[in-house]
Amino acid sequence: MSLTAPDILHYLTTDQADEVELLYARADAVRQKHVGPAVHLRGLIEVSNYCRRRCLYCGLNADNHQLKRYRMSMGEVLACANQAHQMGYGTVVLQAGEDPQLTTAWVTEVIKCIKSALPVAVTLSLGERETGDYAQWRQAGADRYLLRFETSNPALFARVHPHLQGQSWATRIDLLRQLRDLGYEIGGGVMVGLPGQTWADLVNDLQLFSTLNLDMIGVGPWLAHPDTALGREAEAYMATPAEQVPNTEALTYRVIALARLLQPRANIPATTAMATLNTSQGRELCLKRGANVVMPNLTPPAYRQLYEIYPGKACMTETAEACHGCLQGRIESLGREIGTGRGDAPQPVRPVAGPLSGGSVS
Repeated sequence: MSLTAPDILHYLTTDQADEVELLYARADAVRQKHVGPAVHLRGLIEVSNYCRRRCLYCGLNADNHQLKRYRMSMGEVLACANQAHQMGYGTVVLQAGEDPQLTTAWVTEVIKCIKSALPVAVTLSLGERETGDYAQWRQAGADRYLLRFETSNPALFARVHPHLQGQSWATRIDLLRQLRDLGYEIGGGVMVGLPGQTWADLVNDLQLFSTLNLDMIGVGPWLAHPDTALGREAEAYMATPAEQVPNTEALTYRVIALARLLQPRANIPATTAMATLNTSQGRELCLKRGANVVMPNLTPPAYRQLYEIYPGKACMTETAEACHGCLQGRIESLGREIGTGRGDAPQPVRPVAGPLSGGSVS
């Protein structure tokens, strides 16, 4: 669906309930047409909560000395991957903070072990790495890479991401392009209501999904963590009230719906953040408004409680089995079916490796 910037802004800000419901209905119809009725389950494994970054919104940031750190063993990761396959999940997602101790060789071996034993897709979400790492992991069999750009505004990105030398918003965007050229399905996303985010930023965020032709789009609200700079001093980072985007559940649904209209073939998850804001219906409402993926958590509960990007995460103490049963019931209550197979984005097949492109999105 062709949407101009004024169209997007209108749907984000309108107070006409009938227009919002029409937006949701259109998004649901586009989802049905392009990715079908299936809800694909991705088994999430939070491998490590160590992180070298000092991002001002994330509870895993290196300056959070209140957080007990952990790093899963290879055996633990492989056991979780096997559990995912036993539960019928077509994808495992290996997620972590930017942990230098997750070496290129270690991650490569994990990927090879999973791919040699199980008929699943492997998605990685390990942050910014050297291009050679991405290439080696792709050759080992990794299928997808998630790298959120968080905002389309380079100045806002710089404000909330005090990176190591040489890292910037342009670097993040260029890495997504490199991942595409290596043959990965690529995923990105933003936080709704990030302090300092304006309405113009949010419109640009949505348009950037299309510019990058994302296969996966993750959208969730900014949730304050008390052990982060933004959580402690949010007001100091906020724009004027008229410009600041609110981090509300209601607005996030609109962003998900618009993302579906802009990228009809993308895989869009009903995120844990939405289930955290609305434990009874958050995921279901996302699935009714354009989403088609859910990511049940397979991380052992003892570790899961320590992967605290934001506080109060949903399903923090549930076992993997309990989470699976709950999600199955919720999905079936919507008249939807649980997807089978890998659940790849319906895009043309891409090469395993190829030339790297440079530049940034303006």
